[in-house]
Amino acid sequence: MPKLRGEAFWRETLRSAHYVVAPMVDQSELAWRLLSRRHGAQLCYTPMLHAQVFLRDANYRRENLYGEACPEDRPLIVQFCANDPEVFVQAALLAQDYCDAIDLNLGCPQMIAKRGHYGAFLQEEWDLLQRMILLANEKLSVPITCKIRVFPDIDKTVKYAQMLEKAGCQLLTVHGRTKEQKGPLAGVASWEHIQAVRKAVNIPVFANGNIQCLSDVEECIRKTGVHGVMSAEGNLHNPALFEGRNPLVWEMAEEYLEIVQKYPCPLSYVRAHLFKLWHHTLQVYQQLREELAKVKTLEGIVDVNRELKLRCQEEIANQKEGEKPKEGLPFFHWICQPYIRPGPKERCRENGDSGTEKGMRGKRALEEEEDGNSELLSKNKQKKKLRNPNKSFDPSLKPKYAKCDQCGNPKGNKCVFNMCRGCCKKRAFKEVADCPGHGLLFKTKYEKSLSWQHSQRGIQPAEISQRGDAEVGEVAVLTEAGDS
Repeated sequence: MPKLRGEAFWRETLRSAHYVVAPMVDQSELAWRLLSRRHGAQLCYTPMLHAQVFLRDANYRRENLYGEACPEDRPLIVQFCANDPEVFVQAALLAQDYCDAIDLNLGCPQMIAKRGHYGAFLQEEWDLLQRMILLANEKLSVPITCKIRVFPDIDKTVKYAQMLEKAGCQLLTVHGRTKEQKGPLAGVASWEHIQAVRKAVNIPVFANGNIQCLSDVEECIRKTGVHGVMSAEGNLHNPALFEGRNPLVWEMAEEYLEIVQKYPCPLSYVRAHLFKLWHHTLQVYQQLREELAKVKTLEGIVDVNRELKLRCQEEIANQKEGEKPKEGLPFFHWICQPYIRPGPKERCRENGDSGTEKGMRGKRALEEEEDGNSELLSKNKQKKKLRNPNKSFDPSLKPKYAKCDQCGNPKGNKCVFNMCRGCCKKRAFKEVADCPGHGLLFKTKYEKSLSWQHSQRGIQPAEISQRGDAEVGEVAVLTEAGDS
């Protein structure tokens, strides 16, 4: 059966999805996707997966996609970051049987994407993107989609979208911000850019940006004409956003924790989700915030969640008639609601004295002066400074690591093969060799094993050495024969 394309793909495979949960690193895992689907989400993306790691690491594949089969988790789109056509397609081939489409991430604006040369930092390399999408469109049995950020210029954004469509992209998600708009500089997403792209292409378009409640979704669809709307932070703070509800935080938290019991995920994911859900409440009960940050088990997180619930219920019981939410919130802090990210000026005020006068926890300053003033360092950096007073955080003084000959990751400085540890381990195992730099002693351990076996048979030490060398050589020959 030929794969569906464009409108037919969106209508039949994606079931005309309007409400979409975004791909979020370490946050759109299976348990969270299931919670979101229970509360109105019609389509979900996996977290962004690294194509090269997915291709070489079986554990990574199992942890992120090959886990327990879950029929409720469809339709599902798997997102990859990549900058090499062959690597991208080979990774996608391993994933295509577990999803309904493969998405190429062209929207990540973070520094890690800049260092890894992927995400939004590929948006000027149109020849490379064309080759990646053309090859994927040709080789994959499922459609290829893309998620992009806009250029400041609308016309260039439109041409960019048309280029991706021509190369074979079957659905386009447009985040209405440039790659420079992130963190406190995020600002408002441009629906004007999204509308222009929607009018210029003949494939389905999803909008991303400015979505905090269901009315925002409806307004975005009305103004831009898109097929669907994607939510990231709005969904994290209120997983019932697409239902148009603002439930009690503990209802969502308890339901999520129940799902995690059935579909486990790393504790860091669970903790991060509760920090988002309880964001406003944790500004009030800061001791519990510290406990949530330190807890080491899922049971411990459940206990903190229960205590937060009890504190809120006690507060509700003591509430005076006509009392209104504090700190300018639309709802009381125990109700799921958006978090409005402060701009640079507001963040400065939070970092200053006024941010702590009311007993509220201000944001830590992340900036640092050239002299390394410890008062302007983040808490983690201050701890490192205490352990090592001579430590410098000047990025220009950081060592430049040489790349692994095999995969491009930083290589070990003392590696005998000039590789990273992962590649070195594979080669050392294959060749029955040692790499002291990485602490890999395959040859040494093998020879010790032979020595022990021969000692059980009463063979003399001189014979052991000769036989050991011969048998190591035989292993290497057999390995090469097997690889060929």
